[in-house]
Amino acid sequence: MKFTEFPYSRPDEKETLDRLDAFKAQLEQAEDYESFLNTFKDYDNFMAAIDSLFNIAYVRHTIDTRDEFYTAEADYFDQIRPVLDNKQSEITKVIFDSKFAEQLRNDLPSTWFLKHEMALKTIAPEIVDDLKEENKLASDYQKLIASAQIEFDGRVFTLAGLEEKMNDTDRSVRERAHKAYWGWFAEHEEAIGEIYDKLVKLRTKIARKMGHENYIPFGYLRMSRLDYDRNDVENYRRNVLKDVVPAAMELYKAQAARLGYPEPSLPVWDEKIKFESGNPRPAFESDVLVQHAFDMYKELSPETGVFFQQMVDNEMLDLESKAGKAAGGYCTSFATYKTPFIFANFNRTQHDAEVLTHEAGHAFQAWSSRDIFPADCVWPTMESAEIDSMSMEFFTWPWMEGFFDKDAEKYHYTHLEGTVQFLPYGVLVDHFQHEVFENPEWTNDERMACWRRLEKQYLPQKDYTGVDFLERGGWWMRQPHIFLDPFYYIDYTLAQVAALQFWSRLQRNDPEAFNDYLAICRAGGTKSFVELIRLANLKVPFEDGCLEQTMNDVRAWVKDWNEKHPDMR
Repeated sequence: MKFTEFPYSRPDEKETLDRLDAFKAQLEQAEDYESFLNTFKDYDNFMAAIDSLFNIAYVRHTIDTRDEFYTAEADYFDQIRPVLDNKQSEITKVIFDSKFAEQLRNDLPSTWFLKHEMALKTIAPEIVDDLKEENKLASDYQKLIASAQIEFDGRVFTLAGLEEKMNDTDRSVRERAHKAYWGWFAEHEEAIGEIYDKLVKLRTKIARKMGHENYIPFGYLRMSRLDYDRNDVENYRRNVLKDVVPAAMELYKAQAARLGYPEPSLPVWDEKIKFESGNPRPAFESDVLVQHAFDMYKELSPETGVFFQQMVDNEMLDLESKAGKAAGGYCTSFATYKTPFIFANFNRTQHDAEVLTHEAGHAFQAWSSRDIFPADCVWPTMESAEIDSMSMEFFTWPWMEGFFDKDAEKYHYTHLEGTVQFLPYGVLVDHFQHEVFENPEWTNDERMACWRRLEKQYLPQKDYTGVDFLERGGWWMRQPHIFLDPFYYIDYTLAQVAALQFWSRLQRNDPEAFNDYLAICRAGGTKSFVELIRLANLKVPFEDGCLEQTMNDVRAWVKDWNEKHPDMR
C-alpha cells in the first residue's frame, strides 16, 4: 500500500483511554501466563496502531505545514500524547508488579524492561499538562522556522532552500546568501530566544517535580541512556578534545590553503566550501538519483535491494524542498504497515546523496527489524540508531560515481573530512545543553555567550567577521534538536565514531564488516548501545584512547588521497 493510501482517522481520546483501561484490567485479572501474554500482545498491537496514526498525521503535516487539517491533527496529538503516556505508565507498572513479570522477561528483550523502567521515571500525572505545553512550544519553534520567506536575488526562499545559494561556487553569492540566512535569525532572535527560554524553564520545572535538581538527569532518563551515564559522556568529550580537535584543525588548515587563506580561519560563508573549484554536487536530477540508489542497494546486498524496491514502489520517500514543507530530514516508520518513511529537502548539494544513504540507513534498520516483538523494540535507542545511518554512508562509497559523476573522488574526501569535523560540533551541542540546564535562569545573552565560549574550545577555526549575530553566539538557534529533543545530539557523534570504525575496516577490505552491520540492523532495539557496539566488533567510544587509532587511520587516508590528487583544488 502506498503512503498516500494509508487511511487516517483521529483516535478519540476517551475511547482510547477506555481501551487502555480495559487492557490494564485484563492484565491485572489474568489467571494464567497465556492470558497475560495474549493481552500484552493485543495491547502492543493497539499502541502500534495509535503510533502509526500519529506518524501519518505528523508526516503529512511536515510535508505541508500549511495544511490546516493535518496541522490540527498534529496539534491534537501534541495534547493527547502526554495523557496516553501517563496511562501507558500505569499499564507498565501493572506489568512490572505482576506475578507473571518474570515469565514475560523470558519472552521479551531485556531492553524493553530497561527502557520502560526509565520511562516510568519520566511520566507522572502531575507533569502531564507541562508535557503538553512542552510539545506546543516545540511545535511553535518548528512553525517559526518553516515560515521563513527570504527574498534573495529576485526569488523567495525557505531556510532549507537558501542553502543551495549558501554553497554557490561564487564567493560573493555565498557571502550575501549567508548574510540573508543569518539575517533572518537575527530578526527573529527575540522570538526564538523566548521560545527556548520557556522550554528551559519548563523542562527544569518538570525535572524538579520528578525529584531532580535540574533537567540533566531527567533528560538522560528520557533519552534511554541504558548503559552509560554523564561521567562516560564527559570522558568521551575529553577524548574528542584530545584526538579529534587536532585532526579536525589539520583538515581546516588544508582546506584554508586550498581556498587561498594563510590560516585555518575561514569566513563562515567559505567554511562549507571544501574546494576552490566547488564542492561535489549531484550530477543528476532527483529521479535519476533515486533510480541510481535503487541500483546501488540492489548491488550492495540482496536485503538492501528488496528493501529499497519496496520504498520506491510504495512511495515511502518525500524528498523535494517546497513551500510550506518543514525544514530538515528524518526517517520514521508505521508499525501497523511495517514500513519506514524518508522525509527530506533536496537542495542540489551533496546532502541529497547523503539523504539517500543516511536516512536510508535508518530505514533499512527499521525494515530489517520490522518483525521484532514488542513493536517498540524495532527501533534501537537514539545513539544506536545513528550507527545504522552513518555506517550506511560509508558502505555506499563505491557507488558515489552514480551520484556525483567525475566528482566522486572529491565527495569521498569531503565526506570523510566532514565526518571528522562534525565530531567536535556535535560534542559542542551536547556540552552547551549541559551548561544551559545547569544554569536555567540564564538570559538569552548569557546562553549566547556560553555557546561562543564553547565554540572557541571545540571549533577554534570559526571566523564570523561580518556576521554579528554569530559572533555573539547565535549559531545554536538553527539547531532544532536543542529545541525539540534535548540531549539528542551526542548520539550522532557516538554513532559517527562507530561508523568511522566500519570505514576503517572497509579500507582494510575486512570481509566481515557488512555482515556485522547486518547483525546490528537485525538486532534493532533488542540490545543496548554498548551491546550493539560489541556485537559489531567495534570499540566502545567511552574508553580512553578509543579515538586515537581511528584518527591515525584518517590521517593516513588523507595523506594518500592528497598524493594521488596533487592538483585537486
